[in-house]
Order: sequence, then C-alpha cells, then structure tokens
Amino acid sequence: MIAIIDYGVGNLRSVQKGFERVGSEAIITNKPAVIDAASSVVLPGVGAFSNAMDNLKQLGLIEVIHSSISSGKPFLGICLGLQLLFTESEEFGHCQGLDIIKGRVVRFPNTGLKIPHMGWNQLNIKKKSPILQDIPDKTFTYFVHSYFVVPEDKEVVSTTTDYGIEFVSSIWKDNLYAVQFHPEKSQSQGLAMLKAFACLEN
Repeated sequence: MIAIIDYGVGNLRSVQKGFERVGSEAIITNKPAVIDAASSVVLPGVGAFSNAMDNLKQLGLIEVIHSSISSGKPFLGICLGLQLLFTESEEFGHCQGLDIIKGRVVRFPNTGLKIPHMGWNQLNIKKKSPILQDIPDKTFTYFVHSYFVVPEDKEVVSTTTDYGIEFVSSIWKDNLYAVQFHPEKSQSQGLAMLKAFACLEN
C-alpha cells in the first residue's frame, strides 16, 4: 500500500487518482503510524517551502519521513516534495529543510523568461532511474515552480531541464526518488512513472 503524506499542501487527490489509474492502491494520510506501515511513501506538495516545513513539524511527520527513507522503502517526492528533501531554501529568506539531500533550493535567475516556470518542458536524462525505465530522453512533463534544487552531490541528478538555465528536474539516490515536475499531470508518460514507482514495492 502506498501512503501519500497529507500535510495540508497541494491537491493530493490528483496524485491518488494517478496511482488508481495505473491500478495501485494509495491512501492519503497524516498519521505517522499509517505512513510507517506503508510499503511505499509519496511526499507531494505545492506552495511555500516555509509553510510546508511548519506543517510537517506541527503534524509530527518529520521523523516518519526520515525513518521511511532510511528503512529502504521506496519514497517519492513530487514538486515541493522534492525541494523539502534538501538542506535549505532561500524562499522568503532562509528556511531549513529536511536535510536528507545536501544542497539548496534557489529561485530562477532573471533570464527574461516568465517566472514561475509553468507548462510542458523536456527532460534530459542523465541517469536513468527505475521510475524512468520506460521513459525516452526528451520526454515532455508538466512543471509549475519558481525555485529549483541545487544538490551538492551531482551523482544524485537523474534528469535536468532547460529554462533559461539548465536546472535539476529529478534526483535518485538508492530508494529515494524525487521530481520537480508533476507526473500526475503529465499524461501517459507521467502515469508510466507512477506505475514504475508502484511496482518497486513488490
């Protein structure tokens, strides 16, 4: 069973529906015991980094996120869920993140392009993670974000995307997968990623 962490940020139902469409059971929960018992865990989210961290703290979810990842079970971060995994964010000043992946979350520089980066853009596959097993290079996925991650360890980079600059659009480290784009909004290719992730629990 897949647990989708509910901390009051974003449309979690669309993520749940994505898993349902590929035949996988996923429940939305903010109960640490349920998350701990799940075979796989998803941390989605949209919105402000600092608010999200505050919510995770208030709901007592930080420890179970760390323990879920350290246990080796498949863990997927989506959009803000990717950014929260990092050490810190510069959004609205300075905010500490979960510090699971060393690095920072920074705002897009002024390149003359609209911010937020919103809409369809291509993935440049650098390291093909298991959830990208059926995804060709240059696949289009759907993005909505003004900030991007800068990992200290470049070995975790799975894909990059170009938007004025080349930024990291997904990472992979052991059982931890995280994407800046929204697979649940990325049509058949995004659903293929969710299906591949769901299959990791077996």
